[in-house]
Amino acid sequence: MKLLVTGGAGFIGSAVVRLAVQRGHEVVNLDAMTYAANEANVAPVATSNLYSFEKADIRNRADLDRIFALHRPDAVMHLAAESHVDRSIDGPADFIETNITGTFNLLEAARAHWVREGRPESFRFHHISTDEVFGSLGPEGQFTEETPYDPRSPYSASKAASDHLVRAWHETYGLPVVLTNCSNNYGPYHFPEKLIPVVILNALHGRPIPVYGKGENIRDWLYVEDHADALLLVVQKGAVGRSYNIGGENERRNIDLVRTICALLDEMAPKATSYADQITFVTDRPGHDARYAIDPTRIRDELGWRPSVTVEEGLRRTVRWYLDNEAWWRPLLDRKGVGERLGKA
Repeated sequence: MKLLVTGGAGFIGSAVVRLAVQRGHEVVNLDAMTYAANEANVAPVATSNLYSFEKADIRNRADLDRIFALHRPDAVMHLAAESHVDRSIDGPADFIETNITGTFNLLEAARAHWVREGRPESFRFHHISTDEVFGSLGPEGQFTEETPYDPRSPYSASKAASDHLVRAWHETYGLPVVLTNCSNNYGPYHFPEKLIPVVILNALHGRPIPVYGKGENIRDWLYVEDHADALLLVVQKGAVGRSYNIGGENERRNIDLVRTICALLDEMAPKATSYADQITFVTDRPGHDARYAIDPTRIRDELGWRPSVTVEEGLRRTVRWYLDNEAWWRPLLDRKGVGERLGKA
């Protein structure tokens, strides 16, 4: 397939780009190269004749029309988004403009392209979203594809809105869409403002390791390369108009996750005292959702997908990658907001 991947220089997008090229797909990477994007994320495939790059912003409709006309993709995989909850609390406008208006622009550009090409049945618009649109769970239960939306942050609200737009464009205009909602991703190339890279890098620098509240919030952790595998499966085999929840089947309390990372660092980069001594509990995030958990039954039963990496193995791989790739993460520490406590409003 010829895939147009938006946000392909970001964390999840670059994992999709690398895997797609590896599997022989032609990939056009459309990215605005905002603060969380990094050319180094796609360096392993940048010289491939299957890869091309377009620096463009999904908020700019003219650029989107040009790119569709030039490359004529078979499918769109839409990952471009503002995604950090703390940043959305401090500055929600970017989230509204990119996640809602940007998605609208992309849908319209994709629809124009689809019509121009004769409305091919094989075309797909794959919208990648998050489990955060479903809100917060109690101690029991899991999110299914039928769970009512109940977003609690500017980030999740903007993603919920974009999900609704995609479904509306399918119902109203017949655009062939598929949707996925994923649990928390982690792994190599993770921008150092999210929990796991923050823990690793603060530990290595001897700084306090911040844990919100008492660390009792629970997340389902999905290794990013497993996620990329699932996304490529859905864009090729998913039923039109269908949504699929993608989970790691790896629920952990934040504090347990942090302690596991510290134990891995004690093993791989030992020092005089345990890294766990650096754990510091800080004021919780406003409106912090208590628990997320994905029920992946649909994607397992309909498409035969299950995660292949346990959280223990995935964390080990991730810690080793950060230890071995200082040249990747070191320059990112100077980017705006990295290392600061955001989202206290």
